[in-house]
Amino acid sequence: MEVVVRLGSGLATAAGVRRLRMELPPEATVATLLVRLGESEPAIAPALESALPVLRGTQASGGEPLADGDEVALLTPVAGGAGRTSPDRRKPWP
Repeated sequence: MEVVVRLGSGLATAAGVRRLRMELPPEATVATLLVRLGESEPAIAPALESALPVLRGTQASGGEPLADGDEVALLTPVAGGAGRTSPDRRKPWP
């Protein structure tokens, strides 16, 4: 079966492409896809462990079965914020 993989921005930058087509066995799952993707795209392999797979509009677990023609988006977690600030360093809201 063939599955289309859409890579989130960080993964796309590392891979050099935004979309990939992957040939997988008929009984493939999301976990199968991630393993094969890591093998074929070693530049993004380390980040796949923390990637969030989205299948048919919802977050997918590794055991989720794939179907021919599915599109899986792989999103990378985003971190941010300034961390904790002490109360005396906070500025009042205008």
